[in-house]
Amino acid sequence: MKIKTHKDLKVYQLAFEAAMEILEITKSFPREERYSLVDQMRRSSRSVAANISEAFRKRRYEKAFISKLSDSEGEAAETQVWLDFSLSCKYIDKEIHDMLFNKYDHIIAMIVNMINQPGKWTL
Repeated sequence: MKIKTHKDLKVYQLAFEAAMEILEITKSFPREERYSLVDQMRRSSRSVAANISEAFRKRRYEKAFISKLSDSEGEAAETQVWLDFSLSCKYIDKEIHDMLFNKYDHIIAMIVNMINQPGKWTL
């Protein structure tokens, strides 16, 4: 399959899916977390997909491409930290935590692979 847009990238699809899952699970978080943990989790998880899309559009410039992917990798790792806080605060159970944490590990691995092999992706 030819990749025409960022939406064709498996890593983008996984990042978008994970962000939507986080949106759904955070709906049940306590009200007092609305402007702290919930907003941070939603922002960082959405930024993973957003930065992947930006990287795809900047693939003419290898350094810009790598920079945006690096931002995406950082946002994915940040999301994992918020998942750890959510588990510690007992807002999510271990099963949900592990499922999402592992999904972000997979996303990070895919991003790192793209960073390490930019020639496969850049124009």
